[in-house]
Amino acid sequence: MKIAFDVDVLAKQMPIRDYVRKVADWGYKYIEQSPHPRINPFYKHPLFSKECEEEYRKALKETGVEISSFIVVYRWSGPTEEQRRHAVANWKRMIQIAVDMGVPVINTEFSGDPNQQEICNGMFFRSMEELLPIIEREGLRVEIQSHPYDFCELNDETCDIVKSFRSKNLGYVYSASHGFFYDQGKGDVRHMLKYAGDELTHVLLADTWNQTKDCRYILNPPWLNARGRADVTIHQHTAMGEGEVDFDGIFETLREMDFVNKQLKPGAPKAGGDNIICVSYFGFPEKMDQQAPEALERIQSELLGR
Repeated sequence: MKIAFDVDVLAKQMPIRDYVRKVADWGYKYIEQSPHPRINPFYKHPLFSKECEEEYRKALKETGVEISSFIVVYRWSGPTEEQRRHAVANWKRMIQIAVDMGVPVINTEFSGDPNQQEICNGMFFRSMEELLPIIEREGLRVEIQSHPYDFCELNDETCDIVKSFRSKNLGYVYSASHGFFYDQGKGDVRHMLKYAGDELTHVLLADTWNQTKDCRYILNPPWLNARGRADVTIHQHTAMGEGEVDFDGIFETLREMDFVNKQLKPGAPKAGGDNIICVSYFGFPEKMDQQAPEALERIQSELLGR
């Protein structure tokens, strides 16, 4: 299992070389590279100039840190055909970048429109018809998560979509901070993780409040609240223990599922190497020097027995 840190909170504050060193100083060996304006910007075509690549490679070599995975967010589920075609082109370039950089995993979202679910579902499957053969040919693992304000927000439904392809090159991402959307406020982490089963290859750790509970979050005008079911979504990515996510249940279930060793066994179900668990804290860079090492210590204690 690879333990990674999502550098989104750092990339907004410092250059690539500095955040690679920062992650190394905290004790992490792996970086999850979320959308970055110089590399893989949200919705737009990947960039990654020669100078940017050299800077990144140099920092990785100097620190011994590796990139576990890229996160990309493209509108491959439309809802328009033009958006979908652009997104597929973005995907093809990002796959090339991942292969060139020796990064075996890309994780992503459906990135559709919850108000056009039928259209977006069809667009997603159309994109996969074109992309899955490329993904399989390159030996990558692409992992999909449902996300708040997407055409599919539910854990079980997303797992069923991923499972329907029956591909060793596809996995499922469980994001703890999205979990109350995944089962409409129940927060039953044990069921959700077990339902994912062999498709579970990636877990994102961050806390949040249950958006279905009255006044957990308050929006104005008041009718936007609607117990979290209006045409707006809200969640957080705070440190474990700062919200209502059942992290004891998450770690206990991951131990029961042998998440740490899943891909190391003979006949491992998925391409792309080890499973990944990633600290996905956003919004409070001023706390990271304390919270990032604490998160690493808890993961090692809960899952590695250290």
